[in-house]
Amino acid sequence: MSHSTDNHLATRKYFQSGDIKLSYLDYGGESTNVLLLLHGHMNDARTFSAFAEAFQKDWRVIGLDQRGHGWSEHPPQKDYTRDSYVNDILNLVRTELGGRSVTVVGHSLGGVNAYQFAARHSELVKAVIVEDVGADISADLSFVEQLPERSASLKELRESLERAGVRAIDYFSESVFEDEKGWGFRTDLKGMNSSQQNINGSWWEEWLSSTCPILLIHGKKSFILDANQAEQMVSRRPNTKLETFEQCGHGVHSDDPDGFYQVVKTFLDEQVAR
Repeated sequence: MSHSTDNHLATRKYFQSGDIKLSYLDYGGESTNVLLLLHGHMNDARTFSAFAEAFQKDWRVIGLDQRGHGWSEHPPQKDYTRDSYVNDILNLVRTELGGRSVTVVGHSLGGVNAYQFAARHSELVKAVIVEDVGADISADLSFVEQLPERSASLKELRESLERAGVRAIDYFSESVFEDEKGWGFRTDLKGMNSSQQNINGSWWEEWLSSTCPILLIHGKKSFILDANQAEQMVSRRPNTKLETFEQCGHGVHSDDPDGFYQVVKTFLDEQVAR
């Protein structure tokens, strides 16, 4: 992934979505084509920073910290419903982007939010890139509630992830911060299990009801999406392309950043008119 060294840092911005304030990173770019990046559970917009910079020349790039993540507020009453996540994207597009249609890249949680947003607001979506998540979802994030609010050191925090049985420790460590109380996660730890439970289920209807081009990216070693379902998602939905990364797990964008960038760029060059 080549990009020039003179790229400016993203600007952090805020907007209101219902009763909470959400944050996003605006990577700039002069284009009228908008690339909206949606991270997965326990992560935030910065997980896509290098990827975002690589697209700055040809796109206006926005990375949303979804509710309960990063610098966005944690919703009262642990409101992590499907409707709320999708409405947050709608509010971002309407208030911050003037209702301009977007191309969405979403990983995991963000991938479901992306294809559900496309199903419900097709007029606002040009294309979608879904990274390693299915239409039938069954995962458990209840262990997150056992993680300590703060740890004395970064080493201790990583050990708490190991004890909880987390496999993707580097990925989970991306949203870590330090304050006067110690090391912790920016994520709403008490709300993530509820968020996952709301995402579990069968979403074939919404997967199949949009018509925009979709690129499904699958990590062959993923513990979230298996090859059989990935192939079914593509064969059952017209205008859908599958890219499988044999050596990658659930986080293809971090396991193989260059490969991820390349397949997304190729897809966008084919699908989204300049």
